Amino acid sequence: MTVFSIPIRVYYEDTDAGGGVYYANYLRFLERARTEWLRAMGFEQDELARSHGVLFAVRSARLDFLRPARLDDLLHATVDVSRRGAASMTFAQSVRRDDDTLCRGEVKVVCVDAAGFQPRALPDDVLARLTAGGAA
Repeated sequence: MTVFSIPIRVYYEDTDAGGGVYYANYLRFLERARTEWLRAMGFEQDELARSHGVLFAVRSARLDFLRPARLDDLLHATVDVSRRGAASMTFAQSVRRDDDTLCRGEVKVVCVDAAGFQPRALPDDVLARLTAGGAA
């Protein structure tokens, strides 16, 4: 699968007192992109919890903030699977404005049992779609 991307418009609520996007909101943008990536592959998170009894939880996030985004900017948040384990996926992600990378990072997500939050192998159908290389 090529790098997945979604558009994100910067609203007033996303900015801080200096007029730039508040740093924590980049995490929200990256979360939205991963959710839409999963949806594009044919999986809804609530349905995975009901049908397979699994949830995805962020294990770690490392971000580099390179340039500020500002009110009304049209950004693109990207998702690229860089590593896959039996119960985890590591994503290379970025937030871009045109050709400028504003924020980049690595986010590790683990698959956990919905009832006990213990690590659990990725569901076979999710693995099959990842192996096949992309969205439905």
